[in-house]
Amino acid sequence: MLDFQKIIQSDKVILRPMKIDDFGKMKSLTADSEMWYYFTDDLSDKTILKQWIQTAITELENRTALPFTIVDIRNGEIIGTTRIGNISEKNSRVEIGWTWISKPYQGTGINGHVKRLLFDYLFTGTNTLRIEFKTDVLNIPARKAMERVGLVEEGVLRSHTLMTNNRRRDTIYYSILKDDWQKK
Repeated sequence: MLDFQKIIQSDKVILRPMKIDDFGKMKSLTADSEMWYYFTDDLSDKTILKQWIQTAITELENRTALPFTIVDIRNGEIIGTTRIGNISEKNSRVEIGWTWISKPYQGTGINGHVKRLLFDYLFTGTNTLRIEFKTDVLNIPARKAMERVGLVEEGVLRSHTLMTNNRRRDTIYYSILKDDWQKK
């Protein structure tokens, strides 16, 4: 069972439940529209960003998702978000996604670090047996990052999702199982 007030901390980051107050800082971090090419929402639009955060908080309140704000432990600054969603307790399965990392932190290893923290929490602190991920088949950096943290490619759903630029995305799925994680 997930702890919907969970705070996860390492020597690099704090993952804490998202708050509506995070909007003020996030709007400056998300202002570059180029960041959202592979994302399903253009979070450079302040109205869309605010609604995206509100949806995440509503899902948190309804216990259907656990959205985290990622905070740099050294300076207390917000550096991105990630979320545990599509929770199926019956099937011991969740999805990790809705992740974005601010430009200065991209390519620093923070995203992989955050994923490993979430794997550890989910596989050792809950009954989760399977974690799923999905991304745009064209998003090569995300796909390489998923493979670096040990995810297994499972397949492509063609014309699966409408993107911000009205392009139909082919979505590629990945997963990691508890057994895979324990072997690492």
